[in-house]
Amino acid sequence: MPKNKGKGGKNRRRGKNDSDDKRELIFKEDGQEYAQVLRMLGNGRLEAHCMDGVKRLCHIRGKMRKKVWVNTGDIVLVGLRDYQDEKADVILKYMADEARSLKAYGELPENIRVNDTDALNEEEGGENDDYIDFDDISEI
Repeated sequence: MPKNKGKGGKNRRRGKNDSDDKRELIFKEDGQEYAQVLRMLGNGRLEAHCMDGVKRLCHIRGKMRKKVWVNTGDIVLVGLRDYQDEKADVILKYMADEARSLKAYGELPENIRVNDTDALNEEEGGENDDYIDFDDISEI
C-alpha cells in the first residue's frame, strides 16, 4: 500500500477557479426578477423578497450549489416559474459592487440596502430589543 505523502487529495491538486476579473453586468430579462435573500433554509433553498413585492421560496440551481455561496442579505437574480408564482430559481448572485451599480442604474429600488444584513432586521421587526436606558439605573 502506498503512503499518502501530501496535503489533501485530488480536489486540492486541481486548484481553485479564481475569477477576480470583472464580469459583465447581467440585467434581468422577462421572466426574471431581482431579489434580496431573507433567510437560508438549507438543502439548497432560501427565502427571498423579490423586487415586485412578493416573498418567494427559491431553489439554488445545481451549477451554483457548492461553488457560489449565497448568504442572507445578498442580491440575486431569480427566474420566475410560469406555473408556480410563490416559487423561483436562483440564477445568479451579484457581488457587492455589481449590486451597487445595479442600484445606480435604477434597476434596484433606493430603499434596498446592498449586501447588508441589518436591513433584514429593520424589515422584520424594526425595534431593537436589547435597548437599556441607563438613566433608570442612576435613580436607584
